[in-house]
Amino acid sequence: MPHAMTQDGVSLYYEEAGTGTPLIFVHEFAGDWRSWEAQMRFFSRYYRVITYSARGFKPSAIPADPAQYSQAHARDDIIAVLDHLKIDRAHIAGLSMGGFATLHAGIAYPQRARSLVIAGCGYGAAPADKEKFQKECEAAAQLFEARGVEAAMQYAIGPTRVQYQNKDPRGWAEFAQQLTEHDWQGQANTMRGVQMKRPSLWELTEDMKKMSLPVLIVTGDEDDPCLEPALLMKRSLPAAGLVVLPQAGHTINLEDPEPFNHALLDFFTRVDCGRWASRDARSIAAGILGFRK
Repeated sequence: MPHAMTQDGVSLYYEEAGTGTPLIFVHEFAGDWRSWEAQMRFFSRYYRVITYSARGFKPSAIPADPAQYSQAHARDDIIAVLDHLKIDRAHIAGLSMGGFATLHAGIAYPQRARSLVIAGCGYGAAPADKEKFQKECEAAAQLFEARGVEAAMQYAIGPTRVQYQNKDPRGWAEFAQQLTEHDWQGQANTMRGVQMKRPSLWELTEDMKKMSLPVLIVTGDEDDPCLEPALLMKRSLPAAGLVVLPQAGHTINLEDPEPFNHALLDFFTRVDCGRWASRDARSIAAGILGFRK
């Protein structure tokens, strides 16, 4: 089984398929490397595609030390996989927890990214929601430790997951089953170290304004906690585009794989052709029509 080693000695399981320009996918908290199978099959026709399981997610290593879980670790683990594969630059695409890691990688290591896809990103990101979100994270961590399968099933049927269940019951059942196969201590450590302690997106706006990388933001219109953060990122990132999928929840790469894949393919194609531009400053105005007295 192929593994990459991080700087702090954590072994990360990865898979790759296809040839060409590198593209790496970074999974969400409720997923693992298997979450990107629909994307691996589609994009490996055109790209060298990589996916991996984050630390704390089987079959990657499950560090016992809670200090080995943080937003910085999640960010740097993307680079560790690229380093192991001797990839200088790649398109980096992440969902939810993976979207946060992707954004942070773009801020810290812009020279390693061809572009960023930040999907379903924003849970608990609003400053006013921070304390509530942290309490929910701790409650979830305790439930995973005490009653893992029950916690997994509760997580899988959350308000932004029912859209997936309604559209594709078989697909949702597979997603839920895979979630019940996770390591519960890894889940709890990730919830406390990565999710609960990550900085708010509102704390990153100045860093985002300095970023010149092409960015595609993707969200479902029924993923309520991610809508305002998506707009914040769109307004803060100079070369960002925003795709909103209709009647869609949080697990958008699985729930609506065809529109998700084609939105990303169009984005990557335009980036690789040099046709993805920064926003024209003339479009940023206080008025509606642009007329001045």
